[in-house]
Amino acid sequence: MMAGMKIRLKSIRMYAIGALLLLVGGGMGYFWGTRDVSVTLAGYKPNISVINHLELKPENVDFTQFWEVWDQLSRTYVDPQQLDAKKMVYGAIAGMTSALGDPYTVFLPPTDNQKAHEDLNGEFGGVGIQLGYVEKTLAVMSPLDNTPASKKGILAGDLILHLKDEAKQLDSDTDGMALETAVDHIRGEVGTDITLTLYRPSKGSFDVTVTRDTITVPSVELKIGRWENETFKEDVNAPIAWLRVYRFGENTDTQWDEGVNTILRNKQKLKGVVLDLRNNPGGYVQSAIYLASEFIPDGIIVAQKGRYTSETYSVNRQGRLIGFPIVVLINKGSASASEIVAGALRDRLKAKLVGATSFGKGTVQDAMDIRGNAGLHVTIAKWLLPGGDWIHDTGIKPEIEVVQPEPTIEGTSDSIIDLQLKRAIEEL
Repeated sequence: MMAGMKIRLKSIRMYAIGALLLLVGGGMGYFWGTRDVSVTLAGYKPNISVINHLELKPENVDFTQFWEVWDQLSRTYVDPQQLDAKKMVYGAIAGMTSALGDPYTVFLPPTDNQKAHEDLNGEFGGVGIQLGYVEKTLAVMSPLDNTPASKKGILAGDLILHLKDEAKQLDSDTDGMALETAVDHIRGEVGTDITLTLYRPSKGSFDVTVTRDTITVPSVELKIGRWENETFKEDVNAPIAWLRVYRFGENTDTQWDEGVNTILRNKQKLKGVVLDLRNNPGGYVQSAIYLASEFIPDGIIVAQKGRYTSETYSVNRQGRLIGFPIVVLINKGSASASEIVAGALRDRLKAKLVGATSFGKGTVQDAMDIRGNAGLHVTIAKWLLPGGDWIHDTGIKPEIEVVQPEPTIEGTSDSIIDLQLKRAIEEL
């Protein structure tokens, strides 16, 4: 990095944690400017060559129009009670970030910034989906298991075309809607309803009414068991460790360590680990490196290529499961940090990936708090897998593709056989 610049990899998330990585119910782009960077993929101190093409300096910008409009609104707007200076400034800043055309670079007013922090803590109110964009159309990044959304059959990749909530007097298309606005609309009081108009290629457009509930999301969950009668049956004496990582948030490393400790206590009985990253939208990059380091003995986990610099991030500790058999599950809801882990294990250990092609979010956002308790999420780089792949918009294709049956819209997925998990266990 340039002298004095310290890029904080606080998030790779779908929204701008990939723009809020928001679970609605809580929830969580494109990169850089115009620089030419020469890259080295070894070590933490890159070779840098920068050619400046553009300098954005306040003294080079004419703010006359801004103040002219401000003055006109102040003097002539019909309802002066609606003239809230703070909201107007927030709106101007939000417009400045949205002008970049990157849905993951956003300004968060204090309320929205607080929601973003709540998301990474793992508890919030809503319907239990994470939001993102598919070709700039609002979309379900992933539904959380056992939440109102998943029980209604909402799937990763569903496009969200319209939102309706009579209690909020909301009846709006989502075209051009900012992510933080969509999150604010979909969140609400427990027990209230919201209707989402969704589009799925296999089904067309359809409405789903979901009742909001409190969403509590663990970061990591471990089950030891076996595949029996077309389901995973828990049994502490069984040979399979099913280790699910739901997100990379505040508590992920701690909960991960607890799961690994249990695996180590049962290691002599186990054939291997199924690392389940399905419907994991990402989060902190540091946690992705921490988890990958559990299995990879040394070397690169991910490379970052930014506007000014390029940098590699390698194994940062002595892992306790090095050499332990592992199979990785991914699907359309696996994004950002989860793609880093899956890709690193594939490239470095030749671990088999099972499931469906991942979401494809290959950019990094720096999430920072700014004065007034507001927040700013800025796309600062793209990231590359150890093999050099940039998977943005294309995702990671698993070595073993398994099509998972879709649940009905009005039903639940409880009776659906998890064919992807079954296939992963067969690989151990």
